[in-house]
Formats: sequence, structure tokens, C-alpha cells
Amino acid sequence: MGQFQWNRCWLCLQVVLSALATVCLSQDSTDTIMFLNPPEVPESACPIQVQYSCREPSVVHLQGLVFFNTGSTLVIFHRWWRCMPGPLRIKLIILHFPDWLVYHPDWSIQVSSGVLTCLLRGLVSRGAAAEPDRSSFARTLVPLKVLSPLSRPFKQHLLCLRWDTEMRWKVFGDRWQCPKENEVATLLSSLYGSTGEHFGITKTLQPYRNEMLEGLRLKAISYPWCAFSVWVLLEEPCRDHLCGLLHHVDSQENYATPSMFLTRSGQIHVQLQGENGLSSAFLSSLSLPLGLWCLINLELKGRMGNITVACIDGQEDPLVYSTEHIFSIAVKLDDTNGYFVVGGGKFVKGIKGFYGPTMYYRSRIPSLNLPDLQIPQLVRMVNVSGWFQTCKEFKLEVDHKIADTCRAVTAKRAESSIDVYTALILKNDPGSTRAECSSSEPLSKPRRRMVAQMIKILYDKYGTVDPAAVGRALYAAVLRKLITHGSVEVINRLMPPLLQAGCLGDNRALHLSSAFYSSGLAKKQPYKAWQLSLLAAQKDWRLALLRLGHLHHVGGQGVPPDHDLSYAYYSNIAKQTSSDRLRPSSKQTFVESIFLNDEDTLKAQTNENDDIFHWLKLQARNGVADAEQAVARMLFWGQQGVTSDIQTAVRHYERGATRLQDPVSMYDYAIVLLTGQGVPQDVPKAVTFLKKAMEQGFAPAITALGWYYEQFERNYERAAELWEQADLLGNPDAAMNLGVLHLQGLYPGQPVDKVKAYKYFLKSAQRGHLNGGIELAEIWSLGIPGYVARHPSGAVLWAKWASEQNGYLGTVLRKGLKAYLKGNWFMAMIYYLMSAECGLAAAQFNMAFLCEHNQGGSLNPAFVTQCMLRYYNLSIQSQDPASYALVKMGDLFYEEHTWGKRDLSDAAEMYKEAALRNDPQGWYSLGLLVQEGERLPATLLSELNLLQHYFSDKLTILTTLYQRCRDSNSDEAHLPCTLALLASHLQSIHTFGCSTVKLLSAVAVAVATLSFFRIIPAILRQRSASSQQNSAPSDARQPTEQEESSGV
Repeated sequence: MGQFQWNRCWLCLQVVLSALATVCLSQDSTDTIMFLNPPEVPESACPIQVQYSCREPSVVHLQGLVFFNTGSTLVIFHRWWRCMPGPLRIKLIILHFPDWLVYHPDWSIQVSSGVLTCLLRGLVSRGAAAEPDRSSFARTLVPLKVLSPLSRPFKQHLLCLRWDTEMRWKVFGDRWQCPKENEVATLLSSLYGSTGEHFGITKTLQPYRNEMLEGLRLKAISYPWCAFSVWVLLEEPCRDHLCGLLHHVDSQENYATPSMFLTRSGQIHVQLQGENGLSSAFLSSLSLPLGLWCLINLELKGRMGNITVACIDGQEDPLVYSTEHIFSIAVKLDDTNGYFVVGGGKFVKGIKGFYGPTMYYRSRIPSLNLPDLQIPQLVRMVNVSGWFQTCKEFKLEVDHKIADTCRAVTAKRAESSIDVYTALILKNDPGSTRAECSSSEPLSKPRRRMVAQMIKILYDKYGTVDPAAVGRALYAAVLRKLITHGSVEVINRLMPPLLQAGCLGDNRALHLSSAFYSSGLAKKQPYKAWQLSLLAAQKDWRLALLRLGHLHHVGGQGVPPDHDLSYAYYSNIAKQTSSDRLRPSSKQTFVESIFLNDEDTLKAQTNENDDIFHWLKLQARNGVADAEQAVARMLFWGQQGVTSDIQTAVRHYERGATRLQDPVSMYDYAIVLLTGQGVPQDVPKAVTFLKKAMEQGFAPAITALGWYYEQFERNYERAAELWEQADLLGNPDAAMNLGVLHLQGLYPGQPVDKVKAYKYFLKSAQRGHLNGGIELAEIWSLGIPGYVARHPSGAVLWAKWASEQNGYLGTVLRKGLKAYLKGNWFMAMIYYLMSAECGLAAAQFNMAFLCEHNQGGSLNPAFVTQCMLRYYNLSIQSQDPASYALVKMGDLFYEEHTWGKRDLSDAAEMYKEAALRNDPQGWYSLGLLVQEGERLPATLLSELNLLQHYFSDKLTILTTLYQRCRDSNSDEAHLPCTLALLASHLQSIHTFGCSTVKLLSAVAVAVATLSFFRIIPAILRQRSASSQQNSAPSDARQPTEQEESSGV
């Protein structure tokens, strides 16, 4: 038993013995002493009545004792007086406990750390000394409750503070005194949909800043007294040996106290770590049920552990099970060593289901009121279990309808081939067969008729049908109706079949429904949107994982930001993005961040039948290497509107490699030969082309050749040599591969070195390597003890960056762009909405842009405003926001669209950000604010490098802003900025000039303006004609090789 527990037991023994002695002495003599009104807790000035008597002349002693966890005792006060023989007497004493025992710590009162308890002791002794002797003939002891220092009241000080102390107190307030710290750690405050893979929520805990709490924590390491609680909903049984519920991993990557897992049988496996690396474990006697929210509560009381499981099934009382176990070892729990994981982690997979709020009570065990236990409010609001129940009933109806359709079709076929006798029997007894049964009647309801129709159509067409096929058919039917109607009015009517498709397993339907509910195109229901995304993400649907990663990254709609939870989703889709790239298909498209206000990029979009693509193919046939590379890249990755065609792309790679001896084409062709993508694998031929490209100094070819030596010949020395060479040339793949060698201990002559691996991963990620970003994010999410601190926010950004390169997201973006280019504004909005909810800044911008322009006026004006506010605001939170979005957000702040009033300071901030990106509209809008009398703050002017004009007059600032606007090198902005500048000059002259100067200036401005309007159109026409002449290919002659290269 620890020193802390020994001191507590010894103190209790002293109290008991003293009480027994008091009883015995009071029976043998008339000496008595008693406290009539003892306080419950220490107080500053506490009146207490002492009743006493003595048989002989004696001394009455009254003491206050404080016992510390170090074993020491402190006498905080001692009062005494003489007692003469006689009857019982009562004396009133005013006790003064010290401030450090009564009040909250502050600038004057120190922290009282390590206090176990406080006792009032009264004694009657025969000695005449001021100190009580051992021969006390009467005594009494009263324990007082000592409150936690942070739970005590503050003292109202009457003394004057020193000037510096007072200023620090005013500035820092509570932060300068003892910090308030929560002894309850929230490991998961929200909901997490687990796919049953190696992904989960990682949390680390820090030592207490408060000395008293930290001292208690350190002493409890060898004798933990704490509790863990986690809510889970198990959808499928654990398929592995163990599945993670909540586990603790120490800095040496060993399982620490506590680690809870689920077994194949559904039992809970609890493992704890003791001293010297010893471990102890036990199994619960119960199995977790499927489809119910269950609270798992683990209590650790030294060497004893108790696990309680309470499962809630609807309105019935909770189903409660409990298991207690005494460990054979001394349990050790250091919660600041390593990290905790909710769900799956590096060494174990999670469950297939959902995790709810998870708490860790670091220094206490809360009481559980099991009869009144309720599911947490957040879990009830999202109501995943309610969806499962409703969906289960609907699936049963669909199964019955499918069976009835099968029987009806079979009976119909049989009737067409039966004899006369059987036909007569059926005619007289129609009940002997049936086309439909009563179980199919619910599908005749208006909201479910489409399901019945789909079942009939699929069965007639294929002769068989299953619920998943019905779900896919429903989703396709909903999309057709959206395209046909092309209006938002139809969305609410299509939500039932869309939800039914999701229930039947179509995750696309779940994601689209979630986007509709979240954006407000359907009736706005944030929790419903969250529920549907959770359901799709738990099934590993890529876009739903992206949406939840984004939702928990930025927060909003009642969801607080949580970087660790966001990373759990992003790390999943990032790993899928990496593996998807190794399996290119027609379902994937290269992600291109194209903004709908970028006319030049929109004009560059092409397809297989477009003139631009045909021109590039002509250039490629004529031997232009850049054109060959461009055509092959478009076809392989599906870029710039071209449909992916890997086989054709490979032929272009081959032609560039063999005919043109182009190092880029030789490299690309060698890679597809090595991997067998679109062509039979041919390793020797691939190595030949790689060596040729390497001879031309092409760094990617050097890296690929090193990969060949590592993978095919296991020659790590040669591989490392080539990768070091390519790394010096700045190749991201080389840095990535060197990081892997150091991480796995495969670098020749060197042991495992995580720090070196981290440096190479960082270098690779900064060069734009997808896997480098993923590995860097993983290191930042966990940290390297003693070398690399955890950086959850940075881990999220890198995982997000990798996730947003997923080819399936690119396909949705491409569909939106194609719809927009074809003039189908409504479907463009639908596809961009699906992408915008995933957090991609370009899609968010395009969604807001489409709402702003509101083609056909089909959107409600209130929705247009909210749509612009939400999606422009989300888009500017990216690392490189579009200046157009910044200006639009400034306009929305200016036009009273936020919080019902103008917010000119936020508007100026948005315009400033746009101006810093040299957007003329930003400068122009700032000028309008100044013109309306708004004074720009000094910090804003400083960022614009205009601080010298802070005390200047309004006209000077206006002139400066409009000059910056005019000088922004924008043809479109030149005219309005110049006119605004002329107007400000004219206003300045009218304000400060004499009448003659005003007249001459007015004439000069008029002449200049008229000349301006005549000259500018001529210049623009000349530029337009020149650009058309330069862009049109000549039919009179074949272009030269140099011209062909420039054309590409």
C-alpha cells in the first residue's frame, strides 16, 4: 500500500482510539469536555461553544490540527484556560483558521497543497503548563471537512495593494492566480462512425499546472483511483482477435493502463500494466448486444477493477451487467505517458459501429445512477439507433414485396402453361394463389410507391432483384427527376425515395440527402444531416468521410471543432486516396480546383471532340514532346474535361518514349510497364527506359530506378544511393523513400531512426508528395517523445490536403463543371453542393457563386443570402482564399446581411485581405468605406503599408487607395479606378482651391474624361484583334517546331 493510503489509515486509527479513550475516561471521572456547535468546514472567524467540567484544578486546551499527506502535523492554533472544580460550564471561543485553509488562493494567499484533514481537539489535563501533557483526563476530537482550494470562496481583502501587484491583478485576473483545471478529461465529446479499421481518436493529457493536483496525480500513479466511461453502439461483431474500444499506449509503444478491447464473442477484455512491465487482464462475463447504445464504465480502485455495462433499449429500464476483479499485481497508471485512443489505432482495429462521449475521471470515481441512466443528449439528437430501427422495418417490407413480386410473376407464368382442369380449379378457387400479400400493402403508400415500381421494373428486366439493386435504382431515378425538373421545388418531394435508397445501402443517396439537409435546399435539419453522414462514413464512403472531417475541423451547426476527431476521418480517406491512385479507373478523375469566375481556365477546358484536344493531338503527331505529354496526361488522369482512357494514354507514353526519346514520356511509360497499368507488365523493358531517362538527368527516373533495385533486387545500398542522388535534385519521391528506409531500419548500416524519417517525410510533403503528407500527418498526430511534439492542427491540414486529391471527389467536381459548361445551372449546383460539403474550397466558392447569380431566379432570396454567407465564408478559410470571395464577404458584411446590421469593421477586414492580393476591387471598396466616413484602423493601414496616412485627411487616403486600385494591372478595373481617382482629385480641388482654379480644373477633367472614353475603346479593340490573330492557327502553312511548342 502506498504512503498516501498508510497516512490516511493511521489518521483514522488515531481518531478512533481518541474517541474510545474519551468514552472510557468520561465513565471513570467527572472530567468532561464537548464542542456544542462545531463547524463543518474551517472558517475565518468561527464562534464555538465549549462545555467542560473538572474534578480537580485543571487546564482546558483547545487546538486546531492539520494533517498533511507527507505524514506531518501542524498546530494552527492553541487556546487554553484554567478550570476549577464545579458544575458544567460553557465557554464561547472565537476561532480563527488561517486564510490558506479557508479561502481560494490568490495574489496573497498561497496554495495549501497536500492537506488530508483538519481536526478540532479539546483536552482537560492536570498540569499547569501551557502545553497539554499525556495524562489528559478528558478529551474530544471533531474532524472538519477541508474543501479543495479551488472550491473555496474568495477573500475580500481590506489591505491596499502595491501598484505593480494591483496592475498585474487587473490585467491577468484569475489567470494570474491559481489556474482552474478540470479533473475530468474529455477523450471524445461527439460521435464517431468507425469503419472497423486502424483509425480512431488520439488524445494526450498534460500534467496539472496546479501544484496540489499534480502532486496528487503523481502519488496516484502507483495506486490509481479513477474511472473511464465510453458509449458505444456495436453494429457488427468483432471479426478480429481483439477490437479496440479504449486503449492507452505508452511512450515505448506498449499497452498501458487501461486498455479495453472487444473479443469475437462480444466480451470486454480489460488489460492493465503494473511495475516492471508486468501486465494483468480479465474478461467481462457479459457480451455486448448489437444495435443498442451501451455505457461501459471502468473503475480502478488500487488493485481492484470494476466494469459495469448498461445498455438502453428504447423506453425500457437499462440492461445492467457488472464484473469485479482483483489484480495480482500493483497497477500503475501514468496518464501523461503516451496517448489514449478511442477506437482503432496503430496496433489494433476498431469496432464496426459508433463511439459516443468518452470521459476519463482522473482523480475520482463518480457515482452511477443506473436506474435513471439516459443516453447523452447529443446522441439522442443525432438518433442513429432510431434510423436503424426505422430502416430495419422498411427493409422487411421491401423483402416481402420482392418475395410477393416473385410469386406473382411465377404464378402468372404457370397460369399461361397449365391444362384446362387446373385452370378450372383456379377459376373456382381464386384464393389458391395470390399476386400480392398483405405485407406489401405499406409499399402502396404515396411515399413508397416508387420502391414498388422499381422492384417490378427490375424483376421484369433481370428476373431477380435484391434490396441493394433497388437502392441503386432509386438513386438513379431521383437523379433523373432532378435533371428533368431542374428546380429546387422538386427536392423536398424527392427526399423520401432518396432516404429509402440510403436505407437500402446506397451511400451516394445518404451523402446527397445530408448535403440537402445541411445546406437548406431541403428543410434545414443539421442533426439529420449529421446522422446521414455518420451512417455513410461508417460504411467507409469517401465523400462522407470528407464531409465529417471538414465538419469537425471547422465546427459549426452545433458541432464544436475537434482536430483529433477530424484527423480520424481525414486519415482514413487520405489512406484510401493513396491506394486509389495505384488503381486508376474510369470512376476516378484528377481533382482540379477550377473557379467558375476564372474565364481563362474555363476556356481551356476541352473533351475528346473539342478543337483544342484535336490541336494537341496534331501537335503530338508532329513530334512536339510537350503536346505528347499533355495528351497522355489528360487521357490517363481524366484532366481538363477529357474522359480517362488508360490504354490510349499508354500508347501516347510509348510513342513519346520510343519516337521522341522524351525523358518524361520514357519515365511515364516505364512506370506503367513496372506496374502493369494498361499494358502487360514488362520489368526489363521498363528498366531500359528508366536508364535512358536517367542519362538525361531526369530526377523522377532516378528515383524509379532506385525503387526497382529495392523492390525487385532487394539491393538497398544501390537504392539508397540513387535516392540520395535524386533527393539532391529536389525529387519528392526520393525523400519519401529515404524516410521509409529510416523508419523501417532498412537504410544500409543504420538502425531505425524515426527522427530522420520524420525529416525526410517533412521534406517530401513540402515538395508536394501525397504519401509524404500522409506520413507527416501521422507523426504530428502522435508525436515522437522527446523530439517531435504533437501538432493536431497541423496533422489535420496535411491529411486534409491529401484527402482532397481523391479521384472520386474529382469525378463529382468534373460532373459539376460539365453541367455548368452545358448551361445546366441546377445540376451544376447539385454536384458542387456535394463537393462543397466535403470541404473543398473551390467547390464552396462555386456553390456560393451559383447561388449569387441564381440563374432563372428559382432560389429564394433569403436562401441566396444564406448560401453566399455560408459557402463564401467557408471558402475563405482555406490557406489561399480567392480574392473574389473576400470581396463578396465584405459586401455581405456591408449590406446588413449579417446579424441584421452593418459590420463595417469586418467588411474593411475582408476588403483589406483582397487588397493584399492586389485585387483592385479590394482597394476600390476600401475607398468607398472611407468616402462614407469610415475611419480605417491603424493596424489595417499598417498591413497595407499606409500607416503614414493614418493622420492624413480623408481625401489624401482616398487618392492613395484609388491610385493603388488603378495600378493593379487589371484592364477591367482601370476605367472605374481612374474615374474614382479623378473624382477624388476634383473633390480635393473644390474643397481647397480658389474659384478660378476650380473652373479650370473642371474643364480639364471634362476634356480628360472625354478623351479617355474615346481612347480606351480603341485600345481594347486593338488588343482583342491582336489576341485573336495570335491564337488562331494558320491554314496557309505548317507551323514551325518552335511555334508548335509555344502553341501547346
